[in-house]
Amino acid sequence: MRDNFDAIISRNTLFWLLVTNVAVLSPLYQQATLWSIGICAICFVWRVGIYLGKVAAPPKLLVTSLAIGAATTLALVSSEIGLLNALVNLLILGYALKYIEMREQRDVKAIVLVGYFLIALTLLDQQGMLNTLHLFTVVIINTGILISVYQDKSNKFANLGFSVKLVLQSLPLAILLFVVFPRLGPLWLVPNMKSATTGLSDEVSFGDISKLTRSAELAFRAGFENLDGSTTGPANQDLYWRTLVMESYDGKTWRQDPSIKNLQRQAYFQKPQRDKAILTGQSRKIDYIVISEPSHQKWLYGLDEAFSDNSQVVELPDYSLYSLRSVDQRMSYRVTSYPDNVMELTLKDNTKKLNLALPPNSNLKTQALAKKFAQDYPDPQARLNAMMNYFAEQAYYYTLSPPPVGEQQIDDFLFENRAGFCAHYASAMVFMARASGLPARMVTGYQGGEYNPQAGYYSIYQYMAHAWTEVWLEGKGWQRFDPTAMIAPQRILDGFDATFDSQSSYLQDSPFSTLRMKQYPWLNELRQQLSSLDYYWSVWVLGFDEERKQQVLSKLLGDVTSSKIALMMIFSFIIIALVIGYYAGLFSQDTQQDPLNKRYQLVCQRLAKRGIPRPQGQAPQDYANDVVARLSDKHPRLAADFNALSQAFMALKYQPLTPEQSLQQQQQFMRLYRKLRLRLLRS
Repeated sequence: MRDNFDAIISRNTLFWLLVTNVAVLSPLYQQATLWSIGICAICFVWRVGIYLGKVAAPPKLLVTSLAIGAATTLALVSSEIGLLNALVNLLILGYALKYIEMREQRDVKAIVLVGYFLIALTLLDQQGMLNTLHLFTVVIINTGILISVYQDKSNKFANLGFSVKLVLQSLPLAILLFVVFPRLGPLWLVPNMKSATTGLSDEVSFGDISKLTRSAELAFRAGFENLDGSTTGPANQDLYWRTLVMESYDGKTWRQDPSIKNLQRQAYFQKPQRDKAILTGQSRKIDYIVISEPSHQKWLYGLDEAFSDNSQVVELPDYSLYSLRSVDQRMSYRVTSYPDNVMELTLKDNTKKLNLALPPNSNLKTQALAKKFAQDYPDPQARLNAMMNYFAEQAYYYTLSPPPVGEQQIDDFLFENRAGFCAHYASAMVFMARASGLPARMVTGYQGGEYNPQAGYYSIYQYMAHAWTEVWLEGKGWQRFDPTAMIAPQRILDGFDATFDSQSSYLQDSPFSTLRMKQYPWLNELRQQLSSLDYYWSVWVLGFDEERKQQVLSKLLGDVTSSKIALMMIFSFIIIALVIGYYAGLFSQDTQQDPLNKRYQLVCQRLAKRGIPRPQGQAPQDYANDVVARLSDKHPRLAADFNALSQAFMALKYQPLTPEQSLQQQQQFMRLYRKLRLRLLRS
């Protein structure tokens, strides 16, 4: 087929281009600069004016000026927004500017092709179920626009229906390749977009974690896979999701050990190896899958002691999990935890020194209290128990809005304010343990989880962020101590909502959060059902790794071999080709009858049963005259309707009509056809 590049763009195509322009660009608003959004808005409004006939096409000088201004602005801000963000904005601006200067059908093809690139780019960053459905719809509309260039119809939805058929016909092949094709690792590293990080930080000061209690965002989800087939995990008080370990303290801020940060930087080129020699067959094992939400950071989550076979996950010496790449989209990884394992039975001298260090002349009152504990309780375990009981016996309070502290933070907290959040209590416990001669460190992560019985998984939100203490004991390794359990035991036993009012914490800044449905049972059940769909999508589509692939193929083929996979692919290709060929009419021996003729003949056949047959070769007008002559006395309405049907039929078949006239005659014919078909059937 030869392209008619000079053909005028139809209004049908222009209408769907307006729809697609918004649908393609709207998911990229987070990456677009204000300048890019402004230019896109100008181009869209101008195009609406052209569509409505209010304005003419813009002069080329204006389009060129916008392009030069946009390129200059991007060059100036590229260092601030990042290289990839700059390239995304450049593509967005190219799409918008080409859209406003569009004059011929070849311009439409260029816009459609760039639209496919933008859809693919969006899919790299937004792979949620709703995002995918949205982009799937945009693909259908974009394909319909391309079809309209070659096959324009007056009905706005005609080309869209053909596009739906094409896309649906491609789905079986896409599903087959998705299941069978090997999972390949990334062939290159894409520069990260400069996006705001969410969740925990690698530095913790008083009040940092309490800020997360005002966030209702989902941090990650975890689905347990027990041997008995159940999906429930450990009790809430055992759900300590380890994320970061803080060992350096300067009197104000807790930080990761520089040696750990150095390992993180080198992890992509040289993976650190954690000692697994302590694993035994008698160790209690917990298998689960974690689906992390985008945090634009690299630390991951796991219960103690966590191991993962995922090639993109690193097991650090401080028993945390670390991703080789920034978590810029949902990430699924499998974890096996051994909660009874001893963590670091033998402590190295440099590690011991680091976890005993205290800032000079810092919190002298707390140091004096710790030394008294050491004097009264020589046994380390008894000493730590006494410290824990100290928080329960004294008048301490757990609050989301702790009062401010001065330079001697822990002294002010322990002896003056006596009110704080988890970071306050964990910091004080670590400081006292170190001052009494016991190596200790702070661990940050999340505690608890909301169980969804519909799909059997746990949702962990940002407001569940938590900090606790680890103390190293001879012969026992690192042991967890959580002072929060002494001050607010319900926070640990039953979760965050058992202690704090959601309206004054994580829902205060989230007026549209779905967590507000929790107070209404039927709405909460609906929320969990919708969340279950998204969870299944994450597990079976986004998390479809080699292990799940082998499970599916084993159910289909039994023993999975290369020859069986090849035969399955060949057989599937043949079936798909036959189905497409059937719907394309390749196996039809007779030419398909025109639907207009078919409907007209059906009415004629029903009139023949009433004694008014149509002789072979008789013209439609002559037959209409016969029917009117025979029925006008007894059934005048029927005669008039058939005569009108015949006039519409002849106009559509033999008269040159404009698109508007053709549509009008088609509607008239279909209305009369449905009316006559039912009337003749009843009589």
